[in-house]
Formats: sequence, structure tokens, C-alpha cells
Amino acid sequence: MPKRPSVYILASDIHGTLYIGVTARLEDRIAEHRQDLIDGFSERYGVHRLVYFEFHKTMDEAIKREKQIKKWKRAWKIRLIEQLNPEWRDLMDETGVIQNTGPGGQAESN
Repeated sequence: MPKRPSVYILASDIHGTLYIGVTARLEDRIAEHRQDLIDGFSERYGVHRLVYFEFHKTMDEAIKREKQIKKWKRAWKIRLIEQLNPEWRDLMDETGVIQNTGPGGQAESN
């Protein structure tokens, strides 16, 4: 699987607890969260549903965006999710494939 810097948002449920992260291998990272292989917040609060992601050209861009979103008010984060994924669908299917077409996923930034 090629590296694709990305920012992602996980949720425990619709309007539930949110987790914002950054990675170069989105599918692998989400799988780790779902298997509770990452100690900490997502394991403790059961935050496993991929509700939003966006790809970036470089890891520096992705990290900058992650920090930006983390500073936002919760209402702004919810608005970001609901603009592209109003039903809070899980964007990673049962086989571990990211659904990067349609609501919730964004193309690479310019």
C-alpha cells in the first residue's frame, strides 16, 4: 500500500466522541485503531468509526491540517464531517478498504 499523508476523524458513534489523527497509511492505521492496538484515547473511548478523511501531498501539510482541526470548536468539527458525510457512515468497509469516493473523503489538497 503506497504512502498517502492523510488527516482522519474517528467517532465512537453519531455525534459521539471524536478522535483526530494523521498518518501516511490510512487503511493500516484505522485497522490498528479498530483492533485496539494503539494504547490511549481511541482504545479507551471506543472511537473506531472512520467518519472523515482528507489526503495531502506531503506529511508536513497533513500535520499542519491536523493541528488546525484539533484547535477547532467541536461544532466546527461536526460541520466538517456532516458537509461530506451527513449520515456519519463508516468510510472503511468490512474488508478494510477505505471508501475514498463519495461523502467523507476528500481528494488531495492543492
